[in-house]
Amino acid sequence: MNLKQELVLLQTALMFYTRIPVSSDLPYSEDLLNQSRKYFTTIGLIIGAFVVLSYWIANWFFPYYIAVIISVTAGILSTGAFHEDGFADSCDGLGGGWSKDQVLAIMKDSRIGTYGTIGLLLILMIKLAVLIELANQHFLLWSTIVLASHTVSRLQSSRQIRHYDYVQDVDKSKIKPIANLKLTPEAERFSILIALLPCAFLLFSSIAVVFWGLILSYFSASLFMRYCEKRIGGYTGDILGAIQQISEVVFLLCCVSVFH
Repeated sequence: MNLKQELVLLQTALMFYTRIPVSSDLPYSEDLLNQSRKYFTTIGLIIGAFVVLSYWIANWFFPYYIAVIISVTAGILSTGAFHEDGFADSCDGLGGGWSKDQVLAIMKDSRIGTYGTIGLLLILMIKLAVLIELANQHFLLWSTIVLASHTVSRLQSSRQIRHYDYVQDVDKSKIKPIANLKLTPEAERFSILIALLPCAFLLFSSIAVVFWGLILSYFSASLFMRYCEKRIGGYTGDILGAIQQISEVVFLLCCVSVFH
């Protein structure tokens, strides 16, 4: 492994998936962006850690439920609402469009509509309610759940690229470089390992949470992707963002069903 090359890939992933500053002289190419997807679950670990840190600091000054809201807000700001935007656009497109062309045209529209607004509000409300409920647990358990929800959900989103086709004009797409990417087996194993790392710690608290969290987040991602394949023939960048959000919430719901 070339450590310098791997650091470049990690910074490339940070540049593309987050608002975290990276070196101004970072080399860029489509090939580097292709390879950087192996660090997508690592990005989940970093963002999850930022959410946990934000909660820990905020809880020194505010009640736990306000600290949860602040921490979720910090997580959204750290990614520039990257995945939330995809979820909202997916709600608008799939809810408001009839034909494939209509759905894709609505998704490309930068404005948010009724379906996107309602969908985004509902999924954020569920996420906040679950995290507030789970905040009654020990801080270490809450932190591990947050980390696992961020890594597992990104893994579920990333793996859909292996099985489905990209359906927009890739020459006009902001995710053109990763639209048809298949990770090498080594990179795939690394991505999975990072995603499952927080789950290994969760095993000490509940095997059921890990089992059902992984299974149901996978099935929710797969069912949504199959629905999208029926509607538009595959996935878009917005669809991948929606899968991440759906998988995250499903994983959290599995956790709260066990620990409430």
